[in-house]
Amino acid sequence: MKARLPKGVGGGPSNMNSMIKQAQKMQEDMQRAQEELEQKEFPVSVGGGAVEAVISGKKEIKSLTIKPEVVDPEDVEMLQDLIISAVNEGLRQVEEVSADKMTQITGGMNIPGLF
Repeated sequence: MKARLPKGVGGGPSNMNSMIKQAQKMQEDMQRAQEELEQKEFPVSVGGGAVEAVISGKKEIKSLTIKPEVVDPEDVEMLQDLIISAVNEGLRQVEEVSADKMTQITGGMNIPGLF
């Protein structure tokens, strides 16, 4: 006795072809989104503008500007904290935009290994 699937379930070759086309389109959309993200720059400012950084979508520091008045040889730790804070904020922004783009493309599906 053969088991039968309800109508529309399984779908045979035409359904498989449709799924493959959808996956290919999703892959193309993700590639395009990745390329767009890599072209973007994320400017951040901390400490009231004392330290400014620009982080690329590739998660690289493009520029770092430090106002001279925050360079205090007596308080190097504060300057280090400001730099770390600026870089981390830029990286956080890159991750947030990347995650938003992937959610839009995948419809919220969690696909391991993406971005």
